[in-house]
Amino acid sequence: MSTLLDLPRPLLDVHRSALGRPWHERCASAQAQGLAVAIAQGHGLPEVLARVLAGRGVELHAVPGFLEPRLRDLMPDPAVLVDMEAAADRLAAAIARREKVAIFGDYDVDGAASAALLASALRDLGVPYRLHIPDRITEGYGPNVAAVRMLAQEGATLLVTVDCGTAGHEPLAEAARLGMDVVVLDHHGAPEVLPPVRALVNPNRLDDLSGLGHLCAAGVVFLTLVALNRRLRRDGLAIPDLMAGLDLVALATVADVVPLHGLNRAFVRQGLAVMRGRGRRGLAALLDAAGLGEAPQAWHLGFLLGPRINAGGRIGDSTLGARLLLSEDPIEAAGIAAQLDALNRERQAIEAAAVAEAEAAMGMRLERDPDQPVLVAGSPDWHPGVVGLIAARLKERFGRPAFAFALREDGTATGSGRSIPGADLGRAVRACVEAGLAAKGGGHAMAAGVTLAALDLDRFREALAGDLAASVAEARLGEALLVDGLVSAGGVQPDLADAVERAGPFGQGAPEPVFALARHRIADARVVGTGHVKAQLRGRDGVAVGAIAFRAAESPVGRLLLSRIGRDIHAAGTLSRDRWRGSDRVELRLSDVAEAD
Repeated sequence: MSTLLDLPRPLLDVHRSALGRPWHERCASAQAQGLAVAIAQGHGLPEVLARVLAGRGVELHAVPGFLEPRLRDLMPDPAVLVDMEAAADRLAAAIARREKVAIFGDYDVDGAASAALLASALRDLGVPYRLHIPDRITEGYGPNVAAVRMLAQEGATLLVTVDCGTAGHEPLAEAARLGMDVVVLDHHGAPEVLPPVRALVNPNRLDDLSGLGHLCAAGVVFLTLVALNRRLRRDGLAIPDLMAGLDLVALATVADVVPLHGLNRAFVRQGLAVMRGRGRRGLAALLDAAGLGEAPQAWHLGFLLGPRINAGGRIGDSTLGARLLLSEDPIEAAGIAAQLDALNRERQAIEAAAVAEAEAAMGMRLERDPDQPVLVAGSPDWHPGVVGLIAARLKERFGRPAFAFALREDGTATGSGRSIPGADLGRAVRACVEAGLAAKGGGHAMAAGVTLAALDLDRFREALAGDLAASVAEARLGEALLVDGLVSAGGVQPDLADAVERAGPFGQGAPEPVFALARHRIADARVVGTGHVKAQLRGRDGVAVGAIAFRAAESPVGRLLLSRIGRDIHAAGTLSRDRWRGSDRVELRLSDVAEAD
């Protein structure tokens, strides 16, 4: 495949767009173009779909499997994961003896989905369980000694941690002292020394050679249930309708921003099919609360459902997400979904004020030192539940890894970070913990959390900068917008969206196709909602298409749109489909714009 160095001439001569980047054609090399022709002819596919596939490196022979990823073809033997057999055996023993099982989850979407997935299986098998999701502010991330003691006092003899626990040495040692066996099901980066537990299943532990490190925690839990089901069959038992849990795996896979390739693509593709059946009361209620009247697509999971489930853990009751996903009562589910929807609106207001403050502060810092590889911001006024969102906005706005911290009265700082592809933030944070710079922390390549002394924020920023400078610089060399094809306003139609959707689902590691409109006039542009810019772009044939730039009113994209009404621009974006109430319209979700003169 081509690299930016192979592409001397930018597409549409856009050397510097509104966002300061060049545009290049994704399939510019002769090799990529030849592959696209071969795919179109060899498999009878539309040219646009063939170009999308070729641009993502799908080889000719792999096209059928890529377009129709089947779980049975991609599913590994769960036993390839270290400790999987021990985990399945211990769970099977708990089921046989009807032990009380404590499930300790995390307060984000992956944690809630993982906990609900395991709890649903135990409930269906008639096994008593106790679900505990820690409070973000009073307990923090991962197992803690107080919660472990409480669960032991309530009679739990098996503790299963999901989406956490890999670094929980002290609390898990306390669990063992109290007579509880511990099984850890996690995916976060692991330290060299692991806690003393019965089984620790984590594809990212250093001695695991499964090659499944891209799974989210819910994916790990699903594989564990597959292994458990195989173990139970020896005793004439089975988990009822195991595949029904794929909706939770899909939700967690998208919301936790893990790479959408291989097994994860199959999880999301088939999980979406399960979700469209609306069999899970909680998800059906949440879809209704979000006002989604069409069949959910992958991006809905990340932008509509995920933020609402997260809102409980961020600023409300951390158990709401898991309770919703477990609910079998439509009235209860509707009530929890309404709570989460209201909390999400409250979260948006809190976030907006904090993001404005953070962007202003980081903008001034970059004016003084524009080459900073990592941004670190903090404030005593920021709610701990929204620091991850602040970091995400800083990363989007300034194109580099960012951390945001809530500074507490006791002198500690609790922060969350978001990264860019190619810069492993979780590894850098673990290095800070091992060096004694942070009290605790961890994560994965794209997101991480950490707790440290507020006085050490500058040292933490310097450590991250030193660790990540080279990888951030290399990643930013590839900041050009890669465009999959040129279309006109009249070409943005359902048949184009149909062709593109076949290459999905799209997400982390599987970029959504970007299309460019050359020299289209801005017929109208206005601010709508919470800072979005909606526009009408008209081609030379008089046909217009709707376009929207989210959260762009104060960004270079929004300012260009609002100030150039009646003039021609080049626009680039992804396809957004609206099937509301029988209509089928397609508009452009803008990624970037550029002057056409």
